[in-house]
Amino acid sequence: MSALSAETLDGTGRLSTAVMPQIQRMLLEPERNPRPAWKDDLARITRVDLAHVVMLAERGIIDRQVAARLLDAVLDLRRDDFAPIEGRPMPRGLYLAYEGYLIERLGADVGGVLHTGRSRNDLGATCFQLSLRIPYVRLCSQLVALGVVLLGRARRYRATLMPAYTHFQGAVPITFGHYLLGLATAFERDLAALMAGGGVLDRCPLGAGAVGGTTIPIDAGRTAELLGFTGPALNSVDAVASRDAALRLLGAATVAGVTLDRAALDLLLWSSREYGYLTVPDSLVGSSSMMPQKRNAFVLEHVQGRTAHAAGAFITGTAAMRGTSFTNSISVGTEGVAPTLAALRATADAVEILRLVVAGVRPNSEVMSAATRAGLTEATAVAEWLVRQGMPFRRAHYEVGVAVRAVLGGGAESLWDALGRPEKWPSELASGQVWEAASFGGGPGPASFEMAFGALADAWLPHRTALAARRAHWAAADAELDEAVRRLLANMNRP
Repeated sequence: MSALSAETLDGTGRLSTAVMPQIQRMLLEPERNPRPAWKDDLARITRVDLAHVVMLAERGIIDRQVAARLLDAVLDLRRDDFAPIEGRPMPRGLYLAYEGYLIERLGADVGGVLHTGRSRNDLGATCFQLSLRIPYVRLCSQLVALGVVLLGRARRYRATLMPAYTHFQGAVPITFGHYLLGLATAFERDLAALMAGGGVLDRCPLGAGAVGGTTIPIDAGRTAELLGFTGPALNSVDAVASRDAALRLLGAATVAGVTLDRAALDLLLWSSREYGYLTVPDSLVGSSSMMPQKRNAFVLEHVQGRTAHAAGAFITGTAAMRGTSFTNSISVGTEGVAPTLAALRATADAVEILRLVVAGVRPNSEVMSAATRAGLTEATAVAEWLVRQGMPFRRAHYEVGVAVRAVLGGGAESLWDALGRPEKWPSELASGQVWEAASFGGGPGPASFEMAFGALADAWLPHRTALAARRAHWAAADAELDEAVRRLLANMNRP
């Protein structure tokens, strides 16, 4: 035996390619030097501050020179990635440590006006709304991409015969494309729920103050506009008391997670050697550290595991928010929403993984077809054929059941033989053709498939359009805020 080189031993031997980079990034590589969460928090706080200071200056509530100095200091902090704040004591929290830095740098007459007309309560609620945007957009975008792949693969495999299952037993003939179209139908509803839930991100809590608004004549609509919201909150109590954005998005993500989990289980089973219906490429499977023969579609187990995060976060949120007064509450605004962002990210990961699997998996049509025939899955269609000849269904059901027993017992080669029918076997009753005749009730038949496919493609399109419009609106608001800040800074050195 020739000696093995070190390079030869780098792989598993069983698998010919490495796991694809997306899977490596999501599942296998530990995050190196992760960015501290407080820096992300401060990035959102300072973005809100830029909008708030612009509004105060435009309304004449603070002097424009004061506003320009504040903006310049805030921008410096952002450019330095908040290094001057790092290591500062925070006995009363991040915001007051940051505000204290500005007062030290600019003096109380400048730094001390930043918090005019607001509270940490409405600031925190606003920052939480902003924090939801990135994971929300990623989750929706991944669902859109999954829908595209499912529809494409459904059309590609619309004639690939396979058995449908009930109670883990072969039931009736369908096609793999029909199954994938079923998933696309369910995921479209999940995306619709997320898009509807995203509407709660449109109102800006800033301006609600601690709970009762403010007597200072702010323009809450202007800050809402600069931050990419469609308008300010309508009620100050609701603005600081509610975190239903988290619950609504987590609720939709939890339901989507159920669909993801069920799809992952099917694909796991069907890719096993025992079924052999599907082949998952080497780039999406792992081997064993001990058993050289293994090809484990482990990524699908991550789909199952990561979809549990949203359900857990939803339970945490509802449990923490129950039994609290309808006003600002630490239990609601801090503890209740704590797992929200991570749960939405985990769900987006699960969607991305499933998309990669669906895009890469290949059906083994001969194995699927053989299983469809071996399971006598044409039995229901045979009974229905007898009904169309005038036999009551319950009688037809009984006679075909007896024929099934005869075939399984070796007394007949086919159901048709067992029934003793003198006519020639109708071609549409062969197990390989039954699915083509099943064009009623949303079955896999060509006419039914095309109708469902067209309707579903039409349903997915508005979601893509709405998501793109929402992202464009946020980007336009960012650009408008940057321009408003630039105009104020231009006045900084003027007398």
